[in-house]
Amino acid sequence: MLEPLKTITIFQKQPDPKVFSTGQVIFEEGRTGDCMYGVMEGEVNLLVNGKVVETITAGNVFGTGVLIGIKTRTYTAIAKTECKLAYLDKKRFLFAVQETPMFALEVIGNYSQRLERLRQEV
Repeated sequence: MLEPLKTITIFQKQPDPKVFSTGQVIFEEGRTGDCMYGVMEGEVNLLVNGKVVETITAGNVFGTGVLIGIKTRTYTAIAKTECKLAYLDKKRFLFAVQETPMFALEVIGNYSQRLERLRQEV
């Protein structure tokens, strides 16, 4: 299992976190995207076909797929509570991977585990 608080430290160095209010859509299943997110505060629900399949809490990351070759989002992300999200676009993601290779392993491991859980829900 990953150490989410270790992974989020990369995100905490990024300026201007995004704030979402309860119920606000962060991104939608089937849409393209250009960044991944790290939860600094609050909770985020991940939905597939309108059904909540996972709740992401502070210290965890999500939305990785679009930065590693997946064309569209595989789930919808909605703020379960008011939340503050750090984010990495492709350029910052590649820099973080180059500077901290362990970050890449943690993020890919997290992505693989989530993908497996989501596939079980479909």
